[in-house]
Amino acid sequence: MSKTPLLEVRELRVEFPTRRGVLTAIDGVSFEIAPGEVLGVVGESGAGKSITGMAIIGLLEPPGRIAGGEVKLNGLRIDTLPPDEMRKVRGREIGAIFQDPLTSLNPLYTIGRQLIETIQAHLNMSAAQARTRAIDLLESTGIPAAAARIEHYPHQFSGGMRQRVVIALALAAEPKLIIADEPTTALDVSIQAQIIALLKALCREKGTAVMLVTHDMGVIAETADRVAVMYAGRIAEIGPVSDVIHRPQHPYTVGLMGSIPTIGQDREQLEQIDGAMPRLNAIPRGCAFNPRCPRVMPVCLERRPDPLPAGTSLAACWLHDGSRGTTGAREISA
Repeated sequence: MSKTPLLEVRELRVEFPTRRGVLTAIDGVSFEIAPGEVLGVVGESGAGKSITGMAIIGLLEPPGRIAGGEVKLNGLRIDTLPPDEMRKVRGREIGAIFQDPLTSLNPLYTIGRQLIETIQAHLNMSAAQARTRAIDLLESTGIPAAAARIEHYPHQFSGGMRQRVVIALALAAEPKLIIADEPTTALDVSIQAQIIALLKALCREKGTAVMLVTHDMGVIAETADRVAVMYAGRIAEIGPVSDVIHRPQHPYTVGLMGSIPTIGQDREQLEQIDGAMPRLNAIPRGCAFNPRCPRVMPVCLERRPDPLPAGTSLAACWLHDGSRGTTGAREISA
């Protein structure tokens, strides 16, 4: 895997102006993804996972706006591109897979027409060449009898098959990066496994980078190389997936991992994190997790921690600030 980042996100800030003031949905998020790498992004509903993905591909719903930071693709800034230029990047350089395939497919057009139009919009191909590529894409995503089914409409496909068509659309112009927002949530477990295998094959064979947004830690464990855990618009922890799962360094990640049932372990009830994610207009001072944190300290109520080295990960937690004489991973996981 190349160590040179394909995608670089630095101090990204997304705001939503309202009549009662400006709401900050994403506040200082930074990460990078290398070619052929899968970065999983997890967290509770409202953490900012999907908005981060939408900001990267330039599809924020108005009045949402990028208010700070930068997004680079292959070293070039894309967050400041005019809409027309960003449309060329989206599809050609960046592909997108969304949770509900019906929102990504036009019910009035055949699958073939949608694929061929997408291919011709980004690649210099004749209609015949584009049709051949469309059939190849459908076959590569596991759709049987692709040459015949290319004339079918979205409603003639099952949910799993529609999601495969959406993946084929995302791959139509051979993008270097794919933003996959909950791509397996609406699918049954057996179809989930097939979609995960397909994404992993893309990374391995094509060197495609994937940002995988999900709330499902099982999908992350199976698919991702690294994982970023988001909370209240910030990254609480980011690191190699096996280390974050087995040796979490942030109290929020510890709570998330503790809430996952383990096969063979006898429990009367699952652990839970008390409280709820704060609303955007009520994010507390200091560390946003402090009202729910079992390890809260006075500094947590006053100052927001930056990501700090914590084992192989980075964790935005004062427990890892060596100057304060705190212990770190062993104490946090206890």
